[in-house]
Amino acid sequence: MSGHSKWSQIKRTKGVLDKKRGVVFSRLSKQITIAARDGVNPDMNFKLRLAILKAREQAMPNDNIERAIKKASGAEG
Repeated sequence: MSGHSKWSQIKRTKGVLDKKRGVVFSRLSKQITIAARDGVNPDMNFKLRLAILKAREQAMPNDNIERAIKKASGAEG
């Protein structure tokens, strides 16, 4: 039964899903970066708060959210 590898099918499916998630995460991080230019405090910046909520709805990791905010604020590290 050549060509019927379970891992091969999983790898192909995971690759497609990861690519789609990467596109979504890139778009969301760009929105967060743009919104964070007006202020990095989500309590005072409504656009940033909405962008973070959208990112969390898409299960974006907190590290990625924080990295996008730091990028916009110009903080190193």
